[in-house]
Amino acid sequence: MTYDSAATRARLLDAAYGEFVKVGLAGGRVDRIAAAASANKQAIYQYFGSKEALFEAVMADRLRVLADEAPLTADDLPGYAGALFDALVAAPGLQRLTQWRMLEFPDASEGEIEAHVSKATEIAEQYGVSLNAATDVMMIALAAALAWNTTPARIRNPLGDEPTHRLAEYRRAVVTAVAAVTDALLGSNASAQRVEAVQS
Repeated sequence: MTYDSAATRARLLDAAYGEFVKVGLAGGRVDRIAAAASANKQAIYQYFGSKEALFEAVMADRLRVLADEAPLTADDLPGYAGALFDALVAAPGLQRLTQWRMLEFPDASEGEIEAHVSKATEIAEQYGVSLNAATDVMMIALAAALAWNTTPARIRNPLGDEPTHRLAEYRRAVVTAVAAVTDALLGSNASAQRVEAVQS
């Protein structure tokens, strides 16, 4: 029988994602992860070294997927916010995983800092503004995209509208708000012109 190490590693990452989304790093059990992955518990230590390293590997893996689904478009921040919103609505577990990470590891890793600074630098160069101004807009766009999943359903839909309609309505609000913030803080008139296209 051929031993497929890549397949085993992928199963462990998927199983660990499910486990850590539910209970976080502290509550995660390597025996449950191994069982869900149809793997030996020792495989976790063989491939990742520790439960903590497995958690970080899961985070990195899922953030790569998110970056592919919602790549930063410095010249179209409303579009980026809309794509990010769509990706997070489709995979709310990723957002929950990042919340667990912030609770258990409040300090950003060097990789996270580098990724955020790189994105902010791209925005700053695109609009000719300071790194702080670009960072502010990124944080506001991210907060707008994250808010749907972190708000209880009865609060985000106070009139009891049909859920799909209400979701689309909020998405339009995210795109419109990020366009307005981009114009106000970065001085871009182009973003407002794209809103109608991005909303559809």
